[in-house]
Amino acid sequence: MSIGSYPATRLRRTRQAGFIRDMVRETRLAPAQLIQPLFVAEGPLCGPVGAMPGVVRHDLDALVRECAALYALGIRSVALFPVTPAERKTPGGDEALNPDSLMCRSIRAIKQVVPQIGIVADVALDPYTSHGQDGVLDARGDVDNDATCEILRRQALLYARCGVDIVAPSDMMDGRVGHIRQVLERDGHKNTLILSYAAKYASAYYGPFRDAVGSAGNLGKGGKETYQMDPANADEALREVALDLAEGADIVMVKPGMPYLDIIRRVKDRFGVPVAAYQVSGEYSMLKAAAANGWLDEKKAVLEALTCFRRAGADMILTYHARDAAQWL
Repeated sequence: MSIGSYPATRLRRTRQAGFIRDMVRETRLAPAQLIQPLFVAEGPLCGPVGAMPGVVRHDLDALVRECAALYALGIRSVALFPVTPAERKTPGGDEALNPDSLMCRSIRAIKQVVPQIGIVADVALDPYTSHGQDGVLDARGDVDNDATCEILRRQALLYARCGVDIVAPSDMMDGRVGHIRQVLERDGHKNTLILSYAAKYASAYYGPFRDAVGSAGNLGKGGKETYQMDPANADEALREVALDLAEGADIVMVKPGMPYLDIIRRVKDRFGVPVAAYQVSGEYSMLKAAAANGWLDEKKAVLEALTCFRRAGADMILTYHARDAAQWL
């Protein structure tokens, strides 16, 4: 058979053995690119999260031990989410500004024992409000954007003073990044990073998380569609990202993850800035359920999913699989 009638290029040649597949691999995944979300609670609120197999609400001592173990595995950052007792939740989310809150004590305790690990602090009011919304409500029952921004900037400053490395406003209020950047600069915290949940969608994939932090019951049948993004919109995400970057965000987040890989890619291509992706609770729970039923190989499916985030353009990934993935890698 002549060479002209047969392919001169065979792409399978570089797939035939492990050594060559490793050398030509375009996308790399490493533990340092993973951020482990951690729930912290006290007393009877501690323990396993039913909807998220393998995930627990840590008490303060266990939280510090977990951070040390994660750092030893190569994970360089954790994201903290507090569980607030019902009696401390108020319409205005007052506990968010308590300098002795569980979040503040957690930041200080981790930094005392594992000072080298990066801490991402969630800046939002839903863990603290009796109605479960991410902001305070006006007389009509709508989330008051500007009044909420005033609280969020005070919350972010409080966490910065506790020693947090990154504040992460996850509320989706308009203008909150600018408010936070201004107060951080004015207070001398110019090196505190802002990881903005810039394109956060009003997604059905958040259910297990809301159970974990105890906001599902407070929210009830209410939704967050008036401030989180419509899942049908893509161009709007680029506008959101552009605004947050102009206001001083250092890193922008796309949330959820796998259903929004196209958004991650568009954000990375358009702006060329550090991009985070959040593999949210619903994604985690689906993979766990499929693996538990023998429908998926958990290790292969998880590492494939995380690699897809990287391929799409994510520089870092918040994932409840971080600990397991670090061990597998």
